[in-house]
Amino acid sequence: MVQGRPATASAFVWLKARSRLLLVTTLLVVACLASALAVIAASHLTREQYGRLQQLEREQQQLQTEWGQLLLEESAWSSPARIERLAVERLEMRLPDVDEVEVIQP
Repeated sequence: MVQGRPATASAFVWLKARSRLLLVTTLLVVACLASALAVIAASHLTREQYGRLQQLEREQQQLQTEWGQLLLEESAWSSPARIERLAVERLEMRLPDVDEVEVIQP
């Protein structure tokens, strides 16, 4: 007997403290593993998203280049000199003489 307590009570307290320590240690190990898995998953998703971002940036550059080419083509097709030339050649249009112009009053 230690200080008036039976030996079994002391052993019981020691076992109870040890089981708490084991439980806390186990919970900490599980928390560390869960945290490590979360870091791995986040890193993987970050890499995937970064790859997707690079792909979209390449696509944006290609579309921007194509847009510039289309603007140049549009300006070439819609130039006033070209329109006038086509009107004369294909539609046989011409500018009216001064005496052929009529002004209509509202």
